[in-house]
Amino acid sequence: MTTEAMNNEMDIFEIISHGGNARGLAYEALEAAEEFEFEKAETLIKEAQDELNLAHKTQTKLIQNELNGHPSEKTLLMIHAQDHLMTAISEQKLIEHMIRIIKKLAPVQK
Repeated sequence: MTTEAMNNEMDIFEIISHGGNARGLAYEALEAAEEFEFEKAETLIKEAQDELNLAHKTQTKLIQNELNGHPSEKTLLMIHAQDHLMTAISEQKLIEHMIRIIKKLAPVQK
């Protein structure tokens, strides 16, 4: 395996790792909101966004490499990483919306 291929593989694993971390943190934030712990929920959502930013930074690096004539091999692992990241982004946005709804309902529930 070439050094370039190994670097691409490491980048792919970074995307998967940071995307997974983001999903986990977002779900922790939702659980905190369900307990009306909104400060904790906001902190966790921020941490999730930081993880997504790291994954997106790596994804952007791969895209820039391709635009500069150094494309990555299109592997099942690469597709999995992209799917993992997009799912994490989508779920985080949905969870953020759910937290806003819970905040609106919180006074009624207390």
